Amino acid sequence: MVDSGCGEPEVSDSLKAFGEVVKAFRKRARLTQEQFAPRVRYSMPTVASIEQGRRFPPADFVDRAEEALDAFGTIRGAARHLSRRPGLASWFRQWARLEAEAVSLDTYECRLVPGLLQSEAYARAVFAQSVPPLTDEQLEAQVTARMDRQRLFRERGNLPFSFIIEEAVVVTRHLGGARVTRDLLDHMLECATLRNVEIQVKPTRQEQHAGLDGPVRLLETANNRWLGYAEGQQSGHLIADAKQVSILLQRYAKLRSQALTPGDSLGLLERLRGAL
Repeated sequence: MVDSGCGEPEVSDSLKAFGEVVKAFRKRARLTQEQFAPRVRYSMPTVASIEQGRRFPPADFVDRAEEALDAFGTIRGAARHLSRRPGLASWFRQWARLEAEAVSLDTYECRLVPGLLQSEAYARAVFAQSVPPLTDEQLEAQVTARMDRQRLFRERGNLPFSFIIEEAVVVTRHLGGARVTRDLLDHMLECATLRNVEIQVKPTRQEQHAGLDGPVRLLETANNRWLGYAEGQQSGHLIADAKQVSILLQRYAKLRSQALTPGDSLGLLERLRGAL
């Protein structure tokens, strides 16, 4: 899963094949991994993991490797055929594909800050809590997937994002400690400056609450069909039934009316950041 837990990355022949392509061009350029790493601005262990097919290559790695190795478009071409999304559990992949093509995205979260708004330090703290513990390689794959998914903000500047987050998730939990929380708030405030991102905070002390049944995630497809997604401990399912989706839309609309306005929410996040 992406936002609230971990799904162990599966083995992928396409990742191994991509790694072999990078290694072949690196050797063609007569570069060691130690020499190549600075040219793509990644550490040598990261380069080694990518070449061994154990880590999904970030987009900037692909572009830098292509240019550094003068690969005739081969590395970029190989990257387009990568078949797995590391850190995405099997039950989440369908929703992730729909996200990439949606015309609007709405998220209410009461457990932790949604993945699209997480800073890297916060994401690392989330995955560090996994039970049973992840290996170092699994943790890195999860964090990479989390950060890579945030490309939606950059690539879909006309896609409206709406987030409603419980105040307690940010204020009380302090996942990872004060330093991680400061970093998270800085990141959220930066996201809130994007013209297509709206963040609302749901006050902890409030008599009305339309989200007591748990997190709500909704999207509108290109043909204006609404879909929902619900996630549990080790499972998640797409909600396509129109009546069920209508209920979720009603709940989300009520939550928006109960939460602080975007302006007041921004002010609260700024005050919280200043108090740390």
